[in-house]
Amino acid sequence: MQLQSNSFTHNEPMPDSTGFGVPDPDNHMTLGQNRNPHLHWSNIPAAAKTLVLLCNDPDVPTIKDNINQQGKVIPADMPRTDFCHWIMVDISAADGEIAEGACSSEVTAGGKRNPAGPAGSRQGINDFTRFMAGNPDMSGEYYGWDGACPPWNDELIHKYDFILYATDLEKCPVEGAFSAADVAAAISGHVLAEARICGTYTLNPALR
Repeated sequence: MQLQSNSFTHNEPMPDSTGFGVPDPDNHMTLGQNRNPHLHWSNIPAAAKTLVLLCNDPDVPTIKDNINQQGKVIPADMPRTDFCHWIMVDISAADGEIAEGACSSEVTAGGKRNPAGPAGSRQGINDFTRFMAGNPDMSGEYYGWDGACPPWNDELIHKYDFILYATDLEKCPVEGAFSAADVAAAISGHVLAEARICGTYTLNPALR
């Protein structure tokens, strides 16, 4: 099974067009186009019934105090945790693709409610849901793709792992505002194959 993208090369930077946040010379960061990247998958196992797509950033700082603080830095060796940017289930188990910007083409305050996707697919809530929970202008349930927005003072370039799973499930047994953790539990023991591609992103001008 293969997963590829025309938007970026494996282990290379993703374009600013896919970013939730993009560099700004005056304010360090401003909201971006937030376009989902192009993805193409092929060589799906014959026994697969549906596909699941996740995008995860494993490099989010675990200590929040100095995030985006003038005169402060987030050291590269700080402990890190996961942040999920995209969850999609019930994708048809056949070769297919998603065009750049087909599922997301802007930042939506409060989150997208019914993001577009391949026929029959469903999308869960990403981790901007909890990240924005304390912001009265942005809080809400963030369904579908929301792109990279790492701290602009982070000394680590963040990785964005896109993982496609082929499963033996006719339908992923999750409902409502399901999360990446919900999906991981639901597909445990049902994965026939997986494929990965990784992009990188930083808002730190010293690393761009």
